[in-house]
Amino acid sequence: MPHLPPFRRLLRYAGIVILSWVALSWFVVLVLRFVPPWTSAVMMERRMDALIHGEKDFQLHQHWVSWSHMSPWVPIAMVAGEDQKFPFHHGFDFGSIENAIDAADDGRRLRGASTLSQQTAKNLFLWNGRSFVRKGLEAYFTVLLELTWPKQRILEVYVNIAQFGDGVYGVGAASEAFFRASPAQLGPAQAARLAAVLPNPDRFRVDRPSGYVLERARWIEQQMNQLGGPAYLQSHQPPRDVRSARRR
Repeated sequence: MPHLPPFRRLLRYAGIVILSWVALSWFVVLVLRFVPPWTSAVMMERRMDALIHGEKDFQLHQHWVSWSHMSPWVPIAMVAGEDQKFPFHHGFDFGSIENAIDAADDGRRLRGASTLSQQTAKNLFLWNGRSFVRKGLEAYFTVLLELTWPKQRILEVYVNIAQFGDGVYGVGAASEAFFRASPAQLGPAQAARLAAVLPNPDRFRVDRPSGYVLERARWIEQQMNQLGGPAYLQSHQPPRDVRSARRR
């Protein structure tokens, strides 16, 4: 490329870098469709934070639990509490995004509008925080996940890397730490309790639930029943009264 002008040469190098990034990131997503993630960006961030702040007693607990070895109430609890449109959208709930923007314009408290697909993308590949760069990357990885993984795989990875307490990630570690049971033994009430702390697992406790957590768990369990239980995840059309169930 010596004969090319410097600007065009720079554009060509930039194009190669971008195409390489897209190819590599898509390859990683494709591999993780079949291979359990060995860690996540959020878990690595928490380990680094503990190291920087000298938390010598910090331990991270997480181990993979396949879909067939977890209670069917766990996935539907996450959907009922976080994203009831999950089986039907393509990664983004534009109605909830619009409602969140309207609420912010009216001066009301900012509400989350992230779907489970977006949360999986963020937890697996990105860092905590709010910035346009992170949200842009989150949208990019969300599209990759939705194009490459089936819905069941997205939900399976989500429940295996979501934080349920300080250092407790995934349904496997959470069920053992909080209920002294295997993930396959969890009932509707226990699954709802896990989903109830997801708005802020650093503040809310599964083992010592506040009144808010207990109330939210009861609401989630009610929603699970109204949706039709685990069979809802195989639905092809949403009920008329399906809710976004965004974090409140």
